[in-house]
Amino acid sequence: MILSFIVQKNKCNFKRKVMRIGITGTQSTGKTTLVKELAKLPEFKDYKIACERSKYLNSLGIPLNHQTTIEGQTIFLAERVTELMQDTIVTDRTIIDVIAFTQCARKVSVVDADAFTEYAKRFIHQYDYIFYVSPEGVEIEDNGVRETNSEYRDQIDKTIQQLLFKYVPTYYTLKGTTEERIQQVKEVIDMQYLYKKYIND
Repeated sequence: MILSFIVQKNKCNFKRKVMRIGITGTQSTGKTTLVKELAKLPEFKDYKIACERSKYLNSLGIPLNHQTTIEGQTIFLAERVTELMQDTIVTDRTIIDVIAFTQCARKVSVVDADAFTEYAKRFIHQYDYIFYVSPEGVEIEDNGVRETNSEYRDQIDKTIQQLLFKYVPTYYTLKGTTEERIQQVKEVIDMQYLYKKYIND
């Protein structure tokens, strides 16, 4: 009841001039579904919504998943950095994801992966919020380009969690149904707003 009152009272928080929200997680966890559902909410009506373009990029000949190359990952990094140039955005991929897929790529050497990570990590701090979507209880779906190997999926997930621990002081884990995840996102943003307001006052 109290939390519901807080959410209603502070809806204006979503109208900040700058708010960059990144959703991160391994493949087939419902990130894109979540972002598309957030886009339907009045709180996010003025936000740019960015969803994966893997199918399109793959159609251009850019390899994906464990077959990706340093060149391919550079394109994905450029897309994520371009997203961060927007003042208000919700995106279903982050710099963290790009680094994780680079580190797990068979065709990318350790030297190149380390150099890539060193360069890419400088952009991570530009997210106002990073939400990690847990794969717990979520079945892998084949969308035609996504890797369906469960071991590879777990490897990406483990790498993402390691990167979050190393480079993101504060991130938030989302679990449950899409509706539950939406509520978790809204509650986190509103509670953080109240905390900052209390500190500033």
